[in-house]
Amino acid sequence: MELSLAFHMIFAALGIGMPLLMMIAEGLYVRRGHPHHLILAKKWAKATSVLFVVGAVSGTALSFELGLLWPGFVAFAGPIVGPAFMLEGYAFLTEAIFIGIYLYGWDRLTKVQHWWTGVAVAASACASGVLVVGANAWMQSPRGYSMVEGRLVDLDPLAVFANPSWVPLALHSTLACYASVGFAVAGVYAYALYRGRGGDYERSALRIAMSVGVLAALLQPVSGDLLAKLLHRTQPAKLAAMEAHFETSRAAPLLIGGIPDLETRTVRYGIAIPGMLSFLATGDSHATIVGLDEFPADERPNPMVCHVAFQIMVMSGFAMAAVGAAYGWLTRGHRKHIETRWLLLAIVLAAPLGFLALEAGWVVTEAGRQPWIVYGVMRTAEAVTPRKDVFASLVAFGSLYVMLGTALVLVLRRIESMSVETHATGGPS
Repeated sequence: MELSLAFHMIFAALGIGMPLLMMIAEGLYVRRGHPHHLILAKKWAKATSVLFVVGAVSGTALSFELGLLWPGFVAFAGPIVGPAFMLEGYAFLTEAIFIGIYLYGWDRLTKVQHWWTGVAVAASACASGVLVVGANAWMQSPRGYSMVEGRLVDLDPLAVFANPSWVPLALHSTLACYASVGFAVAGVYAYALYRGRGGDYERSALRIAMSVGVLAALLQPVSGDLLAKLLHRTQPAKLAAMEAHFETSRAAPLLIGGIPDLETRTVRYGIAIPGMLSFLATGDSHATIVGLDEFPADERPNPMVCHVAFQIMVMSGFAMAAVGAAYGWLTRGHRKHIETRWLLLAIVLAAPLGFLALEAGWVVTEAGRQPWIVYGVMRTAEAVTPRKDVFASLVAFGSLYVMLGTALVLVLRRIESMSVETHATGGPS
């Protein structure tokens, strides 16, 4: 399941971010009439359709795994998380309908009408991600039920969306998708410009992708602050593990970097900012922050995993924000500076950081909840399949994702090369 989710998150993020880039490119074409914007919109539309298919296959595999590997969880929580998956399915079908209209409507709709179908694709793709996060949010802070003899009763059909974790998690994950896709796409065109193979087509693509990626990266710390305050109230053990905060204390420091030493219950090589963790979690630099010592040994998340993954996420995010700030400063009113070589190289190096942060953030979210699959209610050990012979399914699903990933890379490279050839020859896209 970890392997499948790690792959699926990349496809899902691309499926959420690419429609927005496509919509912006066509919007610029409708407004300004530049041919390179139209070429970009058509190329990114092809990429979006491919990503939609790949995401559908990987998502279907996950649904099989949910039943095969987590029968205890499905039997226990299926009735309450089901609405989130159902509504996500409606958003997915809506996206499928409008992708079809978008792809076949270029010569059948007016420019403005066609652009609005692109808006529908981008909106439904975003809604799909936001809605499915509701299920995970409920697992983080379960609400809307009564427990009778180990079963959930008196269920609130909208409980997945009526818990405090949904909005902060949905905001954080959506911004992460836009930031990761924006920087990844920008890296492709920055590399072309860095190698001296650029024109209006590459410059426009870079500006659009960086606009999305930079804005999302700069807003991400705001959503992260909301999550820190939420974790202090609802999942103090996760917050303690993320910060390797072993002992309950007032004016708790914020650690930058460092490696937790589980034997001595200290953090080596880290930089501590006094009182900052207390301030970020509560708004009061002298507030008390609960440490891992307050929890039974069998209810503590692994601080090594959580702290290292959290530091990778934060450092990747701040590196992207720094590159984005440099890009914004250099290119404000001076478009010629978009081809500054060190800036292009920085964008290329930052291109994979969004996906690295996305994967690390997922590890923090899930590993930090352990040993619970439904926080404080159901342990992971109670939810997982009792079968031990899962190696064959691991190989089967792993092979599926390797094939999907390989096919996706080959198809996207072909789409890019065809678009570049078309742009160079001036022919139709």
